[in-house]
Amino acid sequence: MANQTRIIKIDGMTCGGCVASVHNATADIDGLDDISIELADNQATVTFDDSKTSAEVIAAAIDEAGFDATVANS
Repeated sequence: MANQTRIIKIDGMTCGGCVASVHNATADIDGLDDISIELADNQATVTFDDSKTSAEVIAAAIDEAGFDATVANS
């Protein structure tokens, strides 16, 4: 188990409801330990177990919720 922390850029968030949608979209991802969403910065900081998931999987779940999510270069 190796925890990773990455930033995911999220375009399309405009309000607290959008933040809640991102939380809901990622709530059931096994291995996601923490997500901190910054509406003003249009990004989320995610901490996850890289043996169970990846930043790309998390970004894809956010995309499925209707946002444009991309993993920032580390």
